[in-house]
Parts: sequence; structure tokens; C-alpha cells
Amino acid sequence: MAVWPVFPNIASAQQASAALGETIDLSLTVNGEPVALKIDPRLSVLDMLRERLALTGTKKGCNQGACGACTVLINGQRVNACLALAVMHEGSSITTIEGVASGSELQPIQLAFIDHEGFQCGYCTPGQIMSGLGCIKEGHAGSREDISYWMSGNICRCGAYPGIVAAIEQAAQEDRT
Repeated sequence: MAVWPVFPNIASAQQASAALGETIDLSLTVNGEPVALKIDPRLSVLDMLRERLALTGTKKGCNQGACGACTVLINGQRVNACLALAVMHEGSSITTIEGVASGSELQPIQLAFIDHEGFQCGYCTPGQIMSGLGCIKEGHAGSREDISYWMSGNICRCGAYPGIVAAIEQAAQEDRT
């Protein structure tokens, strides 16, 4: 059994791991683009997105899967990126907030967040939008009560919940038309 030493930060752990030859090849699609990386097998999807691919729209909140700030879609399913190991998603398709708009044309849920002021500080907004997209796709946006229930894994510290729910409700209605 290997005993891993304790490192003061992620960078030193990654350097030590690379020095031991503990990297693996990973191929996946991120926001419609093919990506090939050599990664430490302990790297989370969140850290891969932020540190290796410079996609910083996905936020690191609690880093424990409790706040939802890091929500992304993996193969169309909502996932807390901080809890998901990148190596487990070989060949997967990941969509982050950077991949939601089509060029400068915002997606309906993004426009609805603006219309309903579904953000205040904006820190949780990317995760809220990604989770909202998943909620709609899963068919859980039929009522405000359903939206509130199915979005309960995403925390907004500013308390913009009424606007968030209204935005998801509007986007779901537009999606049905």
C-alpha cells in the first residue's frame, strides 16, 4: 500500500505526483471542444476546469459538494465538479457556464436571470444557471415548488432565491414553447 506524503499546496502535490510518473492521459470534450490532458489521477473536474483549462466561470465555493457553486453538466447531468474526479470522466462531454451562450447570444435562462435579477454578487450564478438547465432538462421545473425543491443543492448567500426561481420558471416555459 502506497502512503502519500502531505503537501502544503496543490501545486507541490502535482509536482511530486508528476515526478513519480503518476499522471494519466485524459480525453474529453469541454464546451464542444476536444481536450487532451495529462493529469494527476487525484485531480477534480473543478480543478481541471479552473487550473488546467482556465475556465474560471465554474466557482469553487465550499469544495465539499454542499453549495452547488461548482455545478457543471457532464453528459447532460448536473454534477458538483468539486466532488468528481476528472479520471472518472474519460470520453465525457462537460458543459460549463462558458459553453452556455452561443457566441454573444445569451441562452434563454441567462436572459431570464437578468430579467428577474436572479443574482446579486454573482458568485453562485454560474452554478445556479447550470443547475437550472439541468432542472429544466430533467423535467423538474413544472412549478415554483418543484424548482425550489430540485434547486435546493445550490446555495445563494445573497438570498436571490425568488429571482432564481422566477428565472428558471420563465426559461422552462420558453423551453416548452
